Amino acid sequence: MSDALVPGAAGPPEELSPVDLILHRGEANPRTRSGIMTLEILDTAPEWDRFRTRFENASRKVLRLRQKVVMPTLPTAPARWVVDPDFNLDFHVRRLRVSEPGTLREVMDLAEVALQSPLDISRPLWTATLVEGLAGGRAAMMVHLSHAVTDGVGGVEMFANIYDLERDPPSQGAPPLPIPQDLSPNDLMRQGFNRLPGAIASGVREAIYGAAQAVGQVIRDPVSSVGSAVDYAMSSARVMGPAAEPSPVLRRRSLSSRSDAIDIVFGDLHRAAKAAEGSINDAYLAGLCGALRLYHEHMGVPIDTLPMAIPVNMRSDNDPAGGNRFAGVNLAAPIGIVDPEKRIKSIRSQMTRKRDERAVNMMGVIAPVLSLLPDTVLESMAGSVVNSDVQASNVPVYAGDTFIAGAKILRQYGLGPLPGVAMMVVLVSRAGYVTVTARYDRAAVTDGNFFATCLQKGFDEVLALGGEGRAIPASFSPDADTTSPPSLNGKSAL
Repeated sequence: MSDALVPGAAGPPEELSPVDLILHRGEANPRTRSGIMTLEILDTAPEWDRFRTRFENASRKVLRLRQKVVMPTLPTAPARWVVDPDFNLDFHVRRLRVSEPGTLREVMDLAEVALQSPLDISRPLWTATLVEGLAGGRAAMMVHLSHAVTDGVGGVEMFANIYDLERDPPSQGAPPLPIPQDLSPNDLMRQGFNRLPGAIASGVREAIYGAAQAVGQVIRDPVSSVGSAVDYAMSSARVMGPAAEPSPVLRRRSLSSRSDAIDIVFGDLHRAAKAAEGSINDAYLAGLCGALRLYHEHMGVPIDTLPMAIPVNMRSDNDPAGGNRFAGVNLAAPIGIVDPEKRIKSIRSQMTRKRDERAVNMMGVIAPVLSLLPDTVLESMAGSVVNSDVQASNVPVYAGDTFIAGAKILRQYGLGPLPGVAMMVVLVSRAGYVTVTARYDRAAVTDGNFFATCLQKGFDEVLALGGEGRAIPASFSPDADTTSPPSLNGKSAL
């Protein structure tokens, strides 16, 4: 029996949620595009047919990998996920070769081209590309998907089916094919028209019932009811309002981006966090704040704080892998604090306070209204719903070693979207390592080479709290023992 990682989540709902619909609609516009990518380094190039079969079987188990979005011709019904009757695996699973010996910098540049390109919204919204020709016989896998499909944590569950816990597990038969659904936009529109009288009546009943309930509550306890409404409004203002003044350095936006990353031994970051009585996430954000402080000083504009948004996972054990289940916390990132221990304590205090806000999921509350707005309005609002210069996400993946089609995953890097922000940073913890990938707008971060140095030094400040741990530029060495911390051999692959 194969020891593949199989999530226990149930299948996704048929209708797109308002948040997923907003993200899907943004896919066609380069300023609102929400593509996310995982980039994995493999210790060897897997055999192509075996690699392709893993995704074929995964797409039969996880319906979202075979589903496309059908939008009604007129908005008479919600958009739906349907199993694509014309699903073509060879469109989604691809391979290419770089000139040997290929570097991680080349792969990251390929990833940027993919992320800046639109996904085909007439098909399931993902691709997986095997990149061969890397130094030392290694390879890379780039999985690109729309944020409308899932969030980072949901993606970990969704793609678990492609991995094994050993290099060569016993083979299994192919799962049964999902039943295709031949639903056109006109069909969905007609279904909406047919259901319209009942939907209107149901909506009126619910509105009357809700209003009666609200009036009854006010009559029973007017002071408490009004006070609760005021409390929620004030909480909403704290959640949605700017936590700090925007950075004058990071203010410009463009359509050009770049990514840089570092590798850290997980135990080193854990010891540093523990030494400062913080969590891994606190230490991660403190390292990022250190990098931003060093960069602002280099640019001659030192500042004390800047607005930073932190996604908070709202996913329960019963939620499906597909769809988005996150809220946002907006911090006044303490980049002006030089002492890394004090930075960790400041971040921990803010995160604790913000997580307890009643309106922490305000985005989910207003999403139904936002999803009705025209595309031009949504574009103008990109990045302003949660006011931030930087977004920073933390995605725990798999604790132990994992393999795909006979190849071992050595590192995983997360590249997130730039929804109107200057920088998206993603921490991925997997198999004893932490990677931190900063994807930034080149109009905001104009000295990318120096920022890459700042990223390393900012985390070194935090790691020093726990001992002699160091961050290094993301790399792989053909001669390195892959069970030990990565070696640069005196040269960065970036």
